[in-house]
Amino acid sequence: MGGGKVEVDVVSKSGNDDVHRAVHVWIFAETTQQLLIHQTHNRPGFWDITASAPIPPSHSSLITARKELKKQLGVTLPKDAFELIYVLTEDGDDEKQTKKESIDVYLVTTIDPIPLEAFTLHEKQVSAVKYLSYDEYKGLLANQDSGRHAQLFDIIEKRYKENTGARSSTLQKQLSRYAPISLNAELTGLTDSDKEALVFVVKAAAVIDEIFYLQSWYSNPSLRDWLKEHADESELDKLKWSYYLINKSPWSSLDEETAFLTTADSAIRLVSAATKPVKGWKGLEYRAAFPEPKPRGSNFYPPDMDKTEFETWKENLEKEEQKEATGFFSVIKRHSELVLDSDTYDSEKKESYDDDLYVVPYSEEYKPLLTKAAALLHKAGDITQSPSLKKLLHSKADAFLSNDYYESDMAWMDLDSKLEVTIGPYETYGDKLFGYKASFEAFVGIRDDKATNQLKLFGDNLQLLEQNLPLDNVYKSKEVNAAPIRVIQLIYNAGDVKGPQIVAFNLPNDERIVKDRGTAMVMLKNISEAKFEHILQPIAEHCVAKELQEFVDFDSYFTHTICHECVHGIGPHSITLPDGQKSTVRLELQEYHSAMEEAKADIVGLWALRFLISKGLLSESLLKSMYVSFLAGCFRSVRFGLEEAHGKGQALQFNWLYEKGAFIPHSEDTISVDFSKTESAVESLSREILSIQAKGDKAAAGSLLQKYGVISEPLKLALQKLEKVQVPVDIAPNFPVANKILQ
Repeated sequence: MGGGKVEVDVVSKSGNDDVHRAVHVWIFAETTQQLLIHQTHNRPGFWDITASAPIPPSHSSLITARKELKKQLGVTLPKDAFELIYVLTEDGDDEKQTKKESIDVYLVTTIDPIPLEAFTLHEKQVSAVKYLSYDEYKGLLANQDSGRHAQLFDIIEKRYKENTGARSSTLQKQLSRYAPISLNAELTGLTDSDKEALVFVVKAAAVIDEIFYLQSWYSNPSLRDWLKEHADESELDKLKWSYYLINKSPWSSLDEETAFLTTADSAIRLVSAATKPVKGWKGLEYRAAFPEPKPRGSNFYPPDMDKTEFETWKENLEKEEQKEATGFFSVIKRHSELVLDSDTYDSEKKESYDDDLYVVPYSEEYKPLLTKAAALLHKAGDITQSPSLKKLLHSKADAFLSNDYYESDMAWMDLDSKLEVTIGPYETYGDKLFGYKASFEAFVGIRDDKATNQLKLFGDNLQLLEQNLPLDNVYKSKEVNAAPIRVIQLIYNAGDVKGPQIVAFNLPNDERIVKDRGTAMVMLKNISEAKFEHILQPIAEHCVAKELQEFVDFDSYFTHTICHECVHGIGPHSITLPDGQKSTVRLELQEYHSAMEEAKADIVGLWALRFLISKGLLSESLLKSMYVSFLAGCFRSVRFGLEEAHGKGQALQFNWLYEKGAFIPHSEDTISVDFSKTESAVESLSREILSIQAKGDKAAAGSLLQKYGVISEPLKLALQKLEKVQVPVDIAPNFPVANKILQ
């Protein structure tokens, strides 16, 4: 190194907290495989990390990293250039009176080295910079404290030295878990005006897709466009694009949201004014970054915000402001980021704002896209002759721009149209940090009138089910509205429909509407039929005891799905806490809410079927088939992974029933059912989950999921068997009707 020496610097301490927090920023040039290192004035001959600094009190990690790179080297980059690759922790030393350290390590991947004359070095902190091969840097650190940077070297080697053939093979295997299905639906039942309106509805749904890509991660749209543009360049690029289309992000839904891509696969972006201009150099090109572990808050919150920061900020807000912060239809952002990204930013000027975090409503955050979607829905609303559909489309378009979804969700509840439309922000599965924020989604289908009429029984008996729930009477609702149930043939879906496909949904989730009107259910019959044929039946053949396989049939599977959705509408929603405070299950259980709610709908749905049979409202012939089909369904849903709400909830149910002896091991590593124990096991778990929800007991929810929401040995054996025989995990639908419209 030109006579110099590499030294791993210890970042200076700041603040009075128990843990000293700091940032390290590395700049890595992809084409030359070099790291940028710097030398300080007071330590000539010692070369260190590209940039490093303590995180000042009340400052955030990413903002500090961006500011320090600008301050120390004169490099100004947007947030999507910074990839948090790991957090380095080091214990403190009581004798030396040093604190425990937590260092966020960021990587900025440029395509080529930045010309050295482009840097503006901080006159007091940095005397020189230079590039060094990461292999050479690794070698020079061999006799020093290289452990600090071992993860960095491992990440670089994995990204740029991985065998292309092996990677293609892995992606092909991941893709093979999805059975490609073409979903055609007859439009003959639609009027001419509804066929014309359908065109604008599908186009609006495609806009919703754009919003969801952005909600997943801020660099996700750039990644998508890049992968699409380069999909034909090689077999590997084609596989990347194909698997990305299923997951709608770089994280694999069936693999606990682990990344199947890296920033090295991402889009190249140019910032011409990132540094001082250099003659003949067009500017700094970098890879749009994303972290390999999926952020639990997706893009609803600042990427470097943790729960403690949010809760501390929220507690200082007025009551109405707290509702906005925890509401479905807003994102949380930083003032410091807004200031840093402004054209008038001055690093020497003191920033002035009371709180760093602030709320932005969806109508403002996604305004250009929502304005476009609203215009399309208004056009569709003008065309259709169905009064209820007309009302829905116009009110939903208005909601996109006002951020008030109450009236449009009420209109959706009242929808009575052959053309079925569900569009807007609904489910909160994407917010694994708190479970507060709703993702945009869309479902467009043709109502199956015959199947819909057959299901009136379930919606009409919700109050009867509520009154008899295995739950203390004090927690039961006195008034439960009959739930409309609509069966459709799906012709297009968009937005939050990544990975495993849902077979039904129960909406809205707004507790005000649930309290006033209840919920409505939509069953996706052609999706259910495809899953039963391609997945559930093969699973039963391999995992369910042979003598019980005859009980696995579509009617019992579909009937339980109906009950699952019905049960979402009963039980605790708006609750009173032990201290008398009014709240909701969602707000109290936070990140556990989705898994607990899905488990509740499944297991209480099973209880509800047994109850309706006991009242003579359903045939006793359903009794055995519903339990056996449920068992096969356990194996199906657990394959979605424990990061997915349905998968974790299903693991909880299987393990509880197995522990209670309702599910028992059988020959050839299959599982059988002890019908003498199913009823009590189902009722006991139903009571447990409902009671936790009624009390808003987050600690109990966490304990229950920690104990039972795991891959136990019998589940592990079943999953291994299904992987070996290559039963698809789910389906990947194609929509010919919608594709023709969107061409």
